[in-house]
Amino acid sequence: MAQSLSDRYFALIDQIVDKTLQGKIASTERVYIMLQREIEPGTGEIWERCFTERIEATQAQLETKLKAGRILRALETIETQYNRLQKANQLQNAIASATQQLLNSGEDRRIATLNQILDINQKQPLNRDKLQQLAQSLQSAANNTTNAQLAQDCQQIATGILTGLTSFSQLEDDLISWMYQSGRNIGFEREKPNPWELWRKKIDSPLPKQLFQILAEQRAIADLKVITNNIELKSWVELAVLLQYLQQGLVSWYDKQPYNTQFGKQLSYSTLLTFAAIWLELSQTFTINNQLREGCFQITLQILRLFARRDDFPLYNGIFVSFSGEYLQNTLQYLSQPIQQIPGDIEKARILTLLGYSQRTLGQYQQAIQFHEEALEIARKVQDKSCQIANLNHLSRTSVQQKDYDTAINYSQRALILARQTGNRQGETNALVNLGYSKVFSARGLDTMNTDIYNEAIRYLEQGLQLAEKAEDIQSQSLGNNSLGIAYVILEQPVSAISALEKGAKLAQIAQNIYLQGLSYIYLAEAYYSLEDRSKIVYYGCLGMYLLHQINSLEWRKSAGLMTIIKGQIGEAAFSNLLSQYRSEIIALIGVDGYDYIPQLLEEYQNN
Repeated sequence: MAQSLSDRYFALIDQIVDKTLQGKIASTERVYIMLQREIEPGTGEIWERCFTERIEATQAQLETKLKAGRILRALETIETQYNRLQKANQLQNAIASATQQLLNSGEDRRIATLNQILDINQKQPLNRDKLQQLAQSLQSAANNTTNAQLAQDCQQIATGILTGLTSFSQLEDDLISWMYQSGRNIGFEREKPNPWELWRKKIDSPLPKQLFQILAEQRAIADLKVITNNIELKSWVELAVLLQYLQQGLVSWYDKQPYNTQFGKQLSYSTLLTFAAIWLELSQTFTINNQLREGCFQITLQILRLFARRDDFPLYNGIFVSFSGEYLQNTLQYLSQPIQQIPGDIEKARILTLLGYSQRTLGQYQQAIQFHEEALEIARKVQDKSCQIANLNHLSRTSVQQKDYDTAINYSQRALILARQTGNRQGETNALVNLGYSKVFSARGLDTMNTDIYNEAIRYLEQGLQLAEKAEDIQSQSLGNNSLGIAYVILEQPVSAISALEKGAKLAQIAQNIYLQGLSYIYLAEAYYSLEDRSKIVYYGCLGMYLLHQINSLEWRKSAGLMTIIKGQIGEAAFSNLLSQYRSEIIALIGVDGYDYIPQLLEEYQNN
């Protein structure tokens, strides 16, 4: 009569225990080999039931059987090696499954299938060891198939994976070293330092080298079109693997920075958006190979989904720490296309929120409203309360910019009610600040100065600030102080305005929110204009003008207008002298190039 599987497994456990007690098993590796040889695939449940029964029986004998303690230790060794075997089997199953998916996919779906396998959004994405094993499995499959095209594709994908891993190993030691080169800021800015030139010098492979050179020279990725339309599949796969590991490595490093967690998060955000934009631009270079074009676009969507799934997704913060000027504007334009195709509603609503407040900063108010209204509708549908509150707050702020103060008040009141109902302190903080901010501007439009309205508005602003300070929310503190300072400017209380705006500017600088920093400087210039302190007007006005111009915010022109008035009053020579008095302070904030660009920027304003 054939022995049952349960009997076989009981016998195997007893055999290993007996040999262990007799000193006939010299290493745990021997136990692993015995388990690997005897346990049949797909029978883990039977094995685990038998093993659990033996463990329980032995534990019950601990006080009565002398050898029970030694038996239990032997069983623990078996358990450890079985867990090791399970992990190895899971790895082999994952590799086998991925290989089979690629073998079964049609030629026109192979890149899409590979992207699904490489997708970092999976619960257990493939690590470097798994990728190497996948490449080996594909090489074996290529040698064993009679389909010539399939064999060629498998070999190309395998070669691309291995080359991508090799290329990453060439750059791994210099993943973050570029940050310590001389330069003003950290991040993917158009200014130094940036990683592209260093990485270009360190890598051997042609396609990444050419891409990094284009990025280092601030040229359009479209310049790669001639090359990308003639590359082999293996080169595309290499780039996919390399860029994913560079992105992962940078984000992981930024997220772990203890010296400034908010700054680290900002850089993580901008890194993800930078790589998403690179892939989107790359997709536009493939005018012949539709598979590779769609593959690039698919990676863009994967990165955006990864970003939107972060617990710390920036529903309020700016992303302007690492994007400046035209590059920021182009990035936002690029990302507005793929966001419409993100399948997950929660992710889509959050990215739309980000695009909305970014467009507001650029002065694109109608576009901002469209993004926020769509995000609000989606967030309601999926019951994402935090996202709903954020979009109500952003719609309030955008309405103020359009001088629609009644609408702004309505949105902020709705945000405040919902935030208090759900206990969302960040939303409540922003709603209070927005409500006060809206009421200040609303009262400003009245023919008579109503002190009660302004006092009520200031109370809302102060409540929001108190909440932000308790929560140690630097971004909201910056917004609150900025709004309070603007209120005092309107109330013609320049001393109080200066105190609030200086705090707001300093906090915005810490939070790396260039927009709020620049806006605070502009209103500081206005406050000092009331005090007739021309040197401070020039200092703050030029700083605000430059910073807002760097992120293409149309509000730079407001400060440029004030600077033009001052220059007209005192003459160009006196204006230059006042500017030079603060040369060292200005350079500390925007660098030598920024300081030298200020006169050119004023000339640009006057000519237009």
